[in-house]
Amino acid sequence: MFSNFRSLIFKLDPETAHNLAIKSLKFNLIPNIFEERGDEKLFTTQLFNKTINNPIGIAAGFDKNAEVYNQLFKLGFGFVEVGTITPLSQYGNPKPRVFRLVEDEALINRLGFNNCGAQDASIRIKKDLQTGLLGINIGPNKDTQNRLEDYLIGLKTFHELADYITINISSPNTENLRNFHDQSRLDELLKEIKKEKKNLNSKIPIVVKIAPDINYVDVQKISEVLLDNDIEAVIISNTSNATREKLKDIQKHQKGGLSGKPIEEKSNLLINKFYKNLKNKIKIIGVGGVDSGLGAYDKFLAGADLIQLYTGMVYKGPNIVNSIKNDLKELLLKDGVKNFREIIGNKTKT
Repeated sequence: MFSNFRSLIFKLDPETAHNLAIKSLKFNLIPNIFEERGDEKLFTTQLFNKTINNPIGIAAGFDKNAEVYNQLFKLGFGFVEVGTITPLSQYGNPKPRVFRLVEDEALINRLGFNNCGAQDASIRIKKDLQTGLLGINIGPNKDTQNRLEDYLIGLKTFHELADYITINISSPNTENLRNFHDQSRLDELLKEIKKEKKNLNSKIPIVVKIAPDINYVDVQKISEVLLDNDIEAVIISNTSNATREKLKDIQKHQKGGLSGKPIEEKSNLLINKFYKNLKNKIKIIGVGGVDSGLGAYDKFLAGADLIQLYTGMVYKGPNIVNSIKNDLKELLLKDGVKNFREIIGNKTKT
């Protein structure tokens, strides 16, 4: 059905189309297409000591204001991450700020953490408790005087509502945000998060979202900081403000973060670097270019314990989870695998 509508949807401005998708989910105009099947054992896994029926999540950026997370569970996602949510509402960067690169199966966005703010999102979540595993992605306001304090506000606001909280230090659309990848600054931030968790008497798992454009020499330094601060998972990776060399689409020179197929290989290589450094002590959530069973398979081989997607759904439609599972099932059964976890990191071992 989606293939019939795609050409019409793609005539709309990407941000308008996205808002229409949110409204369609909000008012249940997209049917429940989750398939209950007999392959649960093949895909069942654990995330933060909770069992989920598959390792496919939707990345932050789709449901920015925590409006449709329960509807996304109905599309089959094993976990959902909302946000990025900042303490105060903000408009983000001027429009137009989202661009489809159809020839490259990619998006470029320079949204700039547009969202309704932490109070609005928290009220909404309290009124509509999640039916699956929910992550909340937090970040600082553009004009804040204290970015570190903004992260602490996000933690205090959501620690009793989320199943995990993601510290977003990797958006390319908030000026100098990626400075938190510096070893000392990252350590300072995570120590403050850890201290605040103790003050709150909270056991909320903390996840850190990493940029794809870091140098490989920094992987070991960042890994050490993550391990020292008892971080429970890392998301690899966010959008790229580089990786433009092989793009074909006329929109390729737009400023912003690139997502989709062009960053798939870059993401997989970085996942593999972190996998070798983290040695199974921190879970890896792999993001970047996943839109098929083979794409998911390659992420697991590189070392990802779970995967997330967003751009893939833009191009493949709301049935993407079932499509990935169908393709992945064939690949896993061909390998004689009883659960996908058996192949995690196998690329490193061969």
